[in-house]
Amino acid sequence: MTHPGTEPRREGDLAWCHEAVQGVSRTFAITIDCLEEPMASWICVGYLLCRVPDTIEDAGHIPPEEQVRLLELYGAALDPDSETSIEAFREEVEPWLPEKSERNADWSVVAAAPRVVGTFADLDPEAKDAIRPPVRELVSGMARFVDRYAETGGLRIETIEELEEYCWYAAGTVGTLITNLLATDTTPARARTLRANARSFAMLLQLVNVAKDVAADYEEENNVYLPATWLREAGVEPEGVTDPRNAPAVARVVHRVARHAEGYLDDTQNYLEALPEIQGNTLAAWSIPYLLAVGTLRELTERPIDVIREGGIKIGRAEVGAIVGRFAEGVSRSSLDTIRSQVARKPYHHH
Repeated sequence: MTHPGTEPRREGDLAWCHEAVQGVSRTFAITIDCLEEPMASWICVGYLLCRVPDTIEDAGHIPPEEQVRLLELYGAALDPDSETSIEAFREEVEPWLPEKSERNADWSVVAAAPRVVGTFADLDPEAKDAIRPPVRELVSGMARFVDRYAETGGLRIETIEELEEYCWYAAGTVGTLITNLLATDTTPARARTLRANARSFAMLLQLVNVAKDVAADYEEENNVYLPATWLREAGVEPEGVTDPRNAPAVARVVHRVARHAEGYLDDTQNYLEALPEIQGNTLAAWSIPYLLAVGTLRELTERPIDVIREGGIKIGRAEVGAIVGRFAEGVSRSSLDTIRSQVARKPYHHH
């Protein structure tokens, strides 16, 4: 959809951003596909702004001190009061970019950071004011964690409290971004409900990611997010998290994290039931990732050992398709609880 006064360059950049999201996150791509304008483009661009620092933070080939410097440079480029340009960040990150033929979708977004930030600069002022602060908080939080574990060359989360702190920076800030875009144009009571429960929505989704991606996080990024205190209680040191001999013990910790994540389900549902369908926002866009998380938690609690033995856990495409298809038919807020219960029991396409 083209709005009056939209320039061709902006339309081309927005189209590129929407295409880029399809490559970096299947779940977020589903969300954005369920949104209408202008929310679809706001969330798309805001998410890509977050994906740049997330990729830098996960980059095992970049020394920690250089990661921190790049993150700080990127954060400064997003500061309207700073003279640092996004082109300066792009120039400094150049030596660390994989060759074009070897770049995955994430690194392609990092390489195109000036395009993403330029597209952001063209958004409506109120959208920029809602998006910029949480993105900058995410960047500063990631820099803080990289610096904290600079000597180990990868994150080694110690406690469940520290894990929740990390989850806040990685996902809670994105929840704030979403809430900022919606809370200003709704009733005060609904806005209070949104702000009271936004953290739970973010914690749920990020804790599920932590539990299901243990092997990839360690083998590809040298990060261990499972709390070291819980691992040691199970008789495992963080460095042994993917050792097949430790699989049963690590599975107990994965199960424990999944149960901890389940504690955020009710507040997340309260958040979803309060979300206003304004500015192109839809119930489906955020309920689908919520229900996919419910399904993933079901699998994590039933077969946590597969996180190590199989390299991860995902719910099948048939179930994803069934959940997405259910919302295509139309779903009311009052039916969310029923669908959640069905997904929690068994794969949704088997109902």
